[in-house]
Amino acid sequence: MEAQQRNKVIDKAILVAIAVLLLFACAGKFILSYLDVSMASLRVAGGLLLLLIALQMLQGELDTPVIDKERDVAITPLALPLLAGPGTLTSVMLLMSESPSPHISVVVGIIAAMFVSWLILRQANFIDNWIGAEGEVIITQLLGFLLAALAVEIGSTGIRELFLS
Repeated sequence: MEAQQRNKVIDKAILVAIAVLLLFACAGKFILSYLDVSMASLRVAGGLLLLLIALQMLQGELDTPVIDKERDVAITPLALPLLAGPGTLTSVMLLMSESPSPHISVVVGIIAAMFVSWLILRQANFIDNWIGAEGEVIITQLLGFLLAALAVEIGSTGIRELFLS
């Protein structure tokens, strides 16, 4: 993919991810109440999904590219689920439910995180050349391990809430 085309894909993916995250930040609580899903259940489900992603990272299964001529890679898999996946959506809704009003800090956090993601994605070729293949494997393994720990923490908090409430 040419640099200009790749940058357009990155820009579109970031905008879609921001829109989805803001939608879930603002309407997530209403969606959950309409579906009669508790925050504890959301924590358990989010923790499990994050754990699955972490296990894929640890096993090296996220390296397989998804190529489909009819699919817009900016939407799937880049924006959804990589930038705004189940774990991120769960985190955004949990932060909104736990932060005091107004929730401007969560909105600023979403935009800041997506800006950092945009910067990293725009510099991906440089970073890839700089760290090399072995560095990529090491970083993926470390981040997969940390993500697994975070997933267990989120899931176990949800389990405690489900059974102790």
